[in-house]
Amino acid sequence: MFDVGFWEICMVGLVSLLVIGPERLPKAARIAGYWLGKTRSMVAAVKAEIKEELQAEEIRQTLREHASLEDLNETISEVKQASQNLKESIDSVPKQLSGKTKPVDE
Repeated sequence: MFDVGFWEICMVGLVSLLVIGPERLPKAARIAGYWLGKTRSMVAAVKAEIKEELQAEEIRQTLREHASLEDLNETISEVKQASQNLKESIDSVPKQLSGKTKPVDE
């Protein structure tokens, strides 16, 4: 994340030793470590929450697509049924006409 090398860390340690002093340096290091750990855990929790939210959104989108496919399949079945009914109606027209009397030529 940060481009910090060994010598930069040594320089920060030396400056903090001079500024804070040898008596208070261990306590300051513990406090800094505590807050660093707390920050890392908070960042990890936020990452996990974002990941869960993205997965939930993907599931919602998949369910929407699945519902669309079900609607499409239902529409296809309705069209097939209507087509079958139309075909049966068309096939019954000649039978109905043959049963009736033929018109008289004028």
